[in-house]
Amino acid sequence: MSTHNWLKRIFSILLLASATMTQAALVDDLSEGPYVLMMRHADAPGYSDPSGFDLNNCKTQRNLGEVGIAQAKQIGVWLSEQRISDAQIHSSPWCRCKDTAQLLNIGMVQIEMSLGSFFENPKDGNAQTLSLQNKISKLIQVRPRKPIVMVTHQVNIQAFTGQSIGSGGIVLVRVNKDGKYLSHQQIR
Repeated sequence: MSTHNWLKRIFSILLLASATMTQAALVDDLSEGPYVLMMRHADAPGYSDPSGFDLNNCKTQRNLGEVGIAQAKQIGVWLSEQRISDAQIHSSPWCRCKDTAQLLNIGMVQIEMSLGSFFENPKDGNAQTLSLQNKISKLIQVRPRKPIVMVTHQVNIQAFTGQSIGSGGIVLVRVNKDGKYLSHQQIR
């Protein structure tokens, strides 16, 4: 075996081992440690919601397009490959978030008001972020627990972590027992 082929084989083995360790570490962090996954909804064409939108009527909101639907399904497959298949899914009440959460196909979706967008009302950001922190604190106290995945909006993730992410982006967030943000790592 040539040196090039030998190095290529070693590199492939290391990549496979690294991927396996990442999968195990992610599912373990989410099941055992003080971590949650925060995800921005999949691609929804446009910017903000139309004036006069109604949370109870998806037709009045900015929704997932074809790209967003495919993106959410693909992310669900990726999460399943990470061994996250029976998760607690919490979603913003906005249709683009609820649809993203459903299309992940990794657990039952629960609506969580503290994940709702405050883009149109930035003055609500601090109170809503504190409410989210309290919700996370309650969720991480349950033992044994399922992985926690929260589907929300860019403004919410940025307020909680300081990280701005694109559509379909995911951050692994480490929190303390009170649900307060400690650190994060963008994983997708």
